[in-house]
Amino acid sequence: MSEEDEDQAAGAPPKRPRAASPPPPPPPDQVLDNVLETVLQFLRAPGDRGAASLVCRSWHRAESATRASVAVRNILAASPARAARRFPNAHHILLKGRPRFADFNLLPPGWAASAFRPWAAALAAAAFPALRSLSLKRITVTDDDLDLLARSLPPSFRELSLLLCDGFSSRGLASLASHCRGLRVLDVVDCELNEEEDDEVSDWVAAFPRGHTDLESLSFECFTPQVPFAALEALVARSPRLRRLRVNQHVSLGQLRRLMALTPRLTHLGTGSFRPGDGAEDEGLDFGQMLTAFASAGRANSLVSLSGFRDLAPEYLPTIATVAANLTSMDLSYAPVNPDQVLLFIGQCRSLETLWVLDSVRDEGLQAVAMYCKKLQVLRVLPLDAHEDADELVSEVGLTAISEGCRDLRSILYFCQRMTNAAVITMSQNCPEMKVFRLCIMGRHRPDHVTGEPMDEGFGAIVRNCSKLTRLSTSGHLTDRAFEYIGNYGSSLRTLSVAFAGDSDLALQHILQGCSKLEKLEIRDCPFGDAGLLSGMHHFYNMRFVWMSGCSLTLQGCEEVARQLPRMVVELINSQPEIEKTDGVDILYMYRSLEGPREDVPPFVKIL
Repeated sequence: MSEEDEDQAAGAPPKRPRAASPPPPPPPDQVLDNVLETVLQFLRAPGDRGAASLVCRSWHRAESATRASVAVRNILAASPARAARRFPNAHHILLKGRPRFADFNLLPPGWAASAFRPWAAALAAAAFPALRSLSLKRITVTDDDLDLLARSLPPSFRELSLLLCDGFSSRGLASLASHCRGLRVLDVVDCELNEEEDDEVSDWVAAFPRGHTDLESLSFECFTPQVPFAALEALVARSPRLRRLRVNQHVSLGQLRRLMALTPRLTHLGTGSFRPGDGAEDEGLDFGQMLTAFASAGRANSLVSLSGFRDLAPEYLPTIATVAANLTSMDLSYAPVNPDQVLLFIGQCRSLETLWVLDSVRDEGLQAVAMYCKKLQVLRVLPLDAHEDADELVSEVGLTAISEGCRDLRSILYFCQRMTNAAVITMSQNCPEMKVFRLCIMGRHRPDHVTGEPMDEGFGAIVRNCSKLTRLSTSGHLTDRAFEYIGNYGSSLRTLSVAFAGDSDLALQHILQGCSKLEKLEIRDCPFGDAGLLSGMHHFYNMRFVWMSGCSLTLQGCEEVARQLPRMVVELINSQPEIEKTDGVDILYMYRSLEGPREDVPPFVKIL
């Protein structure tokens, strides 16, 4: 018998096994890194995270490891390899391509046609293995790019948004639908699809997997071909989590009613045509049925956003009054509604925060908006006819009414044919929290139409009284004095757009020497030359880009910028490639880049 057996037989308590020695504590540096990473996860603002990454190497590592959202606001400024090394655990990626002035046909087609290709290859090669969402804006994306992504994205991928993109077609959408089985968001917004007349349109809606889908948002308002309604209806029926649905102009009012019956959880609705069609779904459709469609399933409390109305039948417009009380966003930018039609529903829109309308609402319609929409924060008044000699539909009367009735306004884009300094000054006094002020007087060099004076004092009041202003677009007759005001008081400005304004280089000097936080500067058709450009040499490295077209720049002046600032990419662009220009500079596009000049340079671009 062993000693242990003898002890137990004598009644002695059994001996406890020796406890395993505890593991050694982690090194102090590792503890600090873990704590730091935990803390940094609560830091959301990109600027704050950028500042944290500059503290020291350990903070830089921790910030890199915990950054979930990455925004590359110029796709030419950073390579996907660099981004992947810096942010290996990114969940959400935003890529931006062409500058905004490309929306006005100022940039020739094909300027950066292959810029997305390296990113598509990197994403397909699992450079971002935790990727969940991808947003692309103003980027040329081909069907091959989308097919490569669809077949290679990680299982965690859930969301794809394409805004103002081009180059792809229904074939690329079909590949996404069939291969990205966990897709929750597919938003195609204001894109120009490459759908040739002779090409067979793919039934991309029918390509989604059979059985229930995880779709929560589906937007295809800009898709011009007709989508087979049977496939669309079946997809919506298989998507019980669908909350956002925006359909194109081929979806009739009767079809919309059937889709609404299948989506009780809908919060955002793009209505399509908003007119009865010729199909079986529209037979016998009347006003009462549409009223019931909007009133059913508790939509008066759940629907918060309405858009679409691409071929509006005005007699059905009052049906939206049923859900108007809970709406926070309404987009009527495709519906030329008049003041009488606005009055049919605007009185119920007391929770509205964002409103887009055409100037067909006239001053009377804007006065009604000002009377009822006291919570309005974002307003866009877009032109029904964008020509300089178009009829005058809205004026300083509507702007003044909005400023007096909507004191919480934060952002406004206002197209008009005439304006007064007094109206702009009134807005600056009534809406001091304004962050975005974009006034577009469509006629060039137009002064205050009452006094005949330049619009200097109006814009001066905006930058003086709206201390939080970050974005400003100028128009009308402006002298150098207006830009002196902007330089002196626009300390918060980050984006400035100038067209057909100023007297001399002094105006540009005021901007570049006074607006210390300026990141994006867009200038077209102004008398600014080399002296004005060279006055900003101290600031260009802090800016995202500078665009100057139709100005008085010379090749020598641009070369001097490129010589003194080697880390800036200086592109000279010929907006009319068919015409060879030997004197002057047509377009200067200058941006900072971590990678240096790009390699896919088209013939009409010269990089200094």
